[in-house]
Amino acid sequence: MIPFNVPPSTGNEKKYILSALDSDILSGHGTFNLYCQRWFEKNLPCDRALLTPSCTAALEMAAIILDIDKDDEIIMPSFTFPSTANAFALRGARIVFIDVEPDTMNLNGELIEPAITKKTKAIVPVHYAGVACDMDAIMEISKKHSLFVIEDAAQGMMSDFKGKALGTIGHLGTFSFHETKNYTSGGEGGLLLINDEKFIERAEIIREKGTNRSQFHRGQIDKYQWMDIGSSFLLSEIQAAYLYGQLKDAEKIKRSRLESWNHYFEELIALDEAGKIDCPKMQRKSGHNAHIFYIKTKNIEERTNFINYLKQKEISAAFHYVPLHSSKAGRKFSRFHGQDMFTTMESEKLVRLPLWYGMTKSDRYQVIDAVKSFFC
Repeated sequence: MIPFNVPPSTGNEKKYILSALDSDILSGHGTFNLYCQRWFEKNLPCDRALLTPSCTAALEMAAIILDIDKDDEIIMPSFTFPSTANAFALRGARIVFIDVEPDTMNLNGELIEPAITKKTKAIVPVHYAGVACDMDAIMEISKKHSLFVIEDAAQGMMSDFKGKALGTIGHLGTFSFHETKNYTSGGEGGLLLINDEKFIERAEIIREKGTNRSQFHRGQIDKYQWMDIGSSFLLSEIQAAYLYGQLKDAEKIKRSRLESWNHYFEELIALDEAGKIDCPKMQRKSGHNAHIFYIKTKNIEERTNFINYLKQKEISAAFHYVPLHSSKAGRKFSRFHGQDMFTTMESEKLVRLPLWYGMTKSDRYQVIDAVKSFFC
């Protein structure tokens, strides 16, 4: 069976985990947390990088940092994971969905301004499949209307927009290290990037259950106390050790995934040109990280038949998000501004093909041959 995903492992992880186990600190203030923090701050770069238990936690932190509340509206795409909306709905905000671009499945920047009201406080672009949204347009709108931008770059580690790392362009950026992502901290994990230094101190307090414990650990104060609302948003030292093992081979992992992505594209683009399927389109001056290779079928019926066909060939493929505005919670906590021209229609066509670090050419050809046999 060709699996849809295999969690990445470089061989470094066990060594670093054993080192972490031999240390005196297993919570979020250990050596490997610091190593990871410094790696992100140097290589992305940003003002501060804070490891979290998940991208969900990073998004929830962002909502608290920006004082999102019941009087606010947050603009984002409906084609995303529930965590993107949940983080702000938890603060009482109203979610305002706008349509996506059919070519990238990212929010359509031209639809942001018409959705802005006096209550709008932030824009949350989601970089689907590690492909950048039009951050020039989004940041221009942000500046014009004094709005915050929180990048949901859950899938975007090691991707960029015009040479600038995703997650470092908005005021805040969030990432996932879930086992399905290009890099993992042992199954779960996340990251919050602070790109405006005025948010650093409060972010550290919120991450530490509302205390100034981070300052205490750095020796800046002789005792810590409750300062603000917060929660337990720290990543354990063992998970940080696992992640650091992957960061040491970050470029190697990216190259491997790009090799598989490019192989799929080169073999399947003829089906696209023949009108049988749609392959991903790279429209902007951006470098993607090969997080997802998807194709689009003609409709949901063909997609269902195609996924079942692959299953018969012992290949696991998957569709993706059901648009949030069509869900029970979406109807309760959100509204869709404008027309749903593409979000639902395009999401019902999308199929993700197997892709992971270290995938062999033989595995890829098995998938490619099955795709060709179905559509030809």
